[in-house]
This record gives sequence, C-alpha cells and structure tokens, in this order.
Amino acid sequence: MRGYYRHTKIIATLGPATESRESLSRLILSGLDVMRLNMAHGSGDWVTSLVRRIRETSIEAQRQVAVMMDVKGPEIRTGAVPEPINLEAGEPFELYTAGARRGGRGVDVNYAGLPHDVHVGGTILLDSGLIRLEVLEKDDSSVYCRVIVPGKIGSRRHINLPGVHVNLPSLTEKDECDVRVGVEVGCDFFALSFVRRADDILVLRALLDRLGSRALIIAKIEDQGGLSHLDDIVDVADAVMVARGDLGIEVDYHTLPLVQTRIVDLCLHRGKPVIIATHLLESMISAPMPTRAEISDVSTAVRERADAVMLSGETTTGMYPFECVDVMKNIVRTIEPTEVRRMNDTIELGAPKSKMLRSAAALAQELGDSGIVVFTRSGFLAYTLAALRTVGVPIYAFTDDEVVFRQLLLPWGVEPFLMPFSDDPEKTILDALAYLKLREWCDRGTWLVVITNVLAHEKVIDSLQLRQVE
Repeated sequence: MRGYYRHTKIIATLGPATESRESLSRLILSGLDVMRLNMAHGSGDWVTSLVRRIRETSIEAQRQVAVMMDVKGPEIRTGAVPEPINLEAGEPFELYTAGARRGGRGVDVNYAGLPHDVHVGGTILLDSGLIRLEVLEKDDSSVYCRVIVPGKIGSRRHINLPGVHVNLPSLTEKDECDVRVGVEVGCDFFALSFVRRADDILVLRALLDRLGSRALIIAKIEDQGGLSHLDDIVDVADAVMVARGDLGIEVDYHTLPLVQTRIVDLCLHRGKPVIIATHLLESMISAPMPTRAEISDVSTAVRERADAVMLSGETTTGMYPFECVDVMKNIVRTIEPTEVRRMNDTIELGAPKSKMLRSAAALAQELGDSGIVVFTRSGFLAYTLAALRTVGVPIYAFTDDEVVFRQLLLPWGVEPFLMPFSDDPEKTILDALAYLKLREWCDRGTWLVVITNVLAHEKVIDSLQLRQVE
C-alpha cells in the first residue's frame, strides 16, 4: 500500500482570498475535498462563474472536487446603517420593522414577525452574540430593548433569539433562486441553514426533485429547534453539519462540546456523514499559526470520527488560506493513526447486504495493509462502508456515474474513481485493480477485499471476494 491514508475530509469556503483560478488550483492540488459557496454573501452570477472556474481548474489539475452550496435559510438580520452604532450598557435601543420608529436610537430588521415572536423579558443577541439586549416592551412593528452587554453594531448583523421558535419559511425567495442556479451549474450538495424540523429538509428535497437534481442535502444544526427534532432531521437528511457559530449562541456555551458529541454519535449510529464547522482555525484569519486550543479542537473532531472538518472565514477573507489547509492535513495526519477503536459498532445495519459490508470491513482491518474495493451506482455501499469507520483501511469506490463520483468525496475514508463498468463483472474488477496499481494506490501483491455482484446461472448474487493485486 502507499502508506498513510487520510480518512477525514477537508472542506473550504471560497471567497476573495481563494476564488481566483490560481488559488483554486492550489487548493485542489493541496488535497481539498469539497469547496463551499456561502450564499449568505453570494449571488447567482457569482455562483455561475465560480463553479465554471472550479470545474475547468479541476480538469487542468486532473483532480476533481465536490461543490457545496450553503443556502442562507431563514436568517434574521439588521438593516444597513450609515456608520457603526456604539451601544452602551443600560441605554435603550429599538428594533423596528416596516419603517416604524418611535424616535429613539435603533435599526430596522428584515423580519416583520419579530415583535410577535419575542416576549417581554426575553433576550435578543446581535452580531453573533457579541451584543445582548433585554426586551422591555413591544408593539406590532417595534421591539424596545435595553442594552445588557454593550458593543458596536454595523450593517446587516445577524440576530439570534435563543429558545424562540421563529415563524419563517425554511426556504426564502432568495434561497429558491439560489438553488435553481446551483442545480443549473451542477452543485453536488446543498447545505440548508437553520434546519428546525424534518419538514424543512423535505421542502428542499421537493424543490430539487422538481428541478431534476440528484444533489444531496446537508442539514445544518444551528439552533434549539434543530436540536429538539434532531432524530427526525438526521433520518431524512443525507448528511449533517454541526454549525457551531449560531449553535454556540443558541445553547449554553459550556454545553457546546456535549452537543457536538451528541450530534456526531447520532450520525454514526444512523450511518450519516457529519461535518464539524465554524471557528476551527479562526485565529488563522490573521495569524500564520493556529492557537493550541484550535489544534485541540480539530483533534477532537478527528477523534470523534467526524467525516469532515470545515474552514469558513479562514479561507474566504483570511490572510493564510493555504496554510490553514496544510494545518488541517497535519493535524489529521498526526491524530488519525492514534485511533484505537476498531470499528463503529453502534451503526444500525438492516439489510443483509449492509451486514456483509461489516464483514468486509472486519476482514480488511484484520488483513492489515489492505483496502476495500466497492462498485456502486448509487453511492449507498460506499457511504455505509464509510460509516463503519474502519481505521487504516481505504475505501476505493468505483462508479460510472459522475454525479455519484463527486458525492463520494465527502464520506470518511472513501477515495472515489470514475470508471466505465463492463457487462462482465470480472473484467470490471480486473480493470479496477489494474488502475489502483497504475496510479500507485496499491502495490503488486496487496490483498484487497472486493464487494461486487457475480452472475451465477443467470442470477445476480452479492459477493465478498479476496483479491490480490497482480
């Protein structure tokens, strides 16, 4: 075998620091797996030009990456202000809708239902929780508050309402327009923000179905509503993101590690990919090296066996985007080989074929210096093998479907290959083994566990085979 194999995938968000052709090429060649487009700050034209650039650069670099569109979702934000407003503790401050204002200092908000959702005595957080307001009174169009934690507020700052059920649709008009563009350019994943219940995912799924898209949906868990319905959300989503920015505001900060572990464990149990996101290397936006706490944070995500770790501001506007990817790779490379757990024994495996995959994973791990070869047209087999978390065992997933190929770039430990399948299963297997040897993924003599179909008396039978690379 070729030595160390990275199982944990790396996602980076694109922005001014990384969206040039030269930067994209550098990211792709660095081993990045998924590129994220954040539609909270993006337009349809930006997506169209950027995805075209990503695909062209991938062809030039001879390495493919997946594209994730992060749909903004039902965000509540303040409006534009001519210059930042300095808020002092104890002073009154007003949040108003529909242009209503009683005459005091304040800002408008983009959500007309705000006065109806909040209650007197409740808390409103501005600018990612940096500013805290207490609700004193309200009317049909305004909320009158007192500043509890002071700060300076600029334009279009995010508003959090901890513990409040917000009566906003799961997809805004902008979201639907963005999704349509994303489908047109062939985005592989759509991440839906502020998922509060399973129906939110089903609404997006219905839209993708109408548009003829096979993209997978990632549920972003960002508030207490999402946590309350977590089991149902994980059931219907294709993957889950622990979006710790807003989530860390919505829950008591000291419980966030427990919440993260709970989400990861549930995803492992249900066999769904899980992404850890936000502030993993935040200090590297302006510093060339991470803090010791950030190193430990990334290490925790790897030890918890998340499928992927994600960079946000670090690679959109940060000064050291490429160094951030290198830091991620170095931490993963150091931590993964120390994992002592054998396999994920909590996953629910229903169908007999799924249970056969557990046997294949156990055999490959027992062999040592081995790998699993799987052929798939839906991605199901590879995703299930990934969820088993067979440490040290690469999953070589061959598919003849380009959409499935890119979607296999997300799950843990999967290395996908795009290859035409022969009508003769034996030829397909030999072609795959020859390709792995040619590209130096495996050496001559390596024993591999192969999951495939065989034809016996005109009947297709699932099989687990042991093959040696010749």
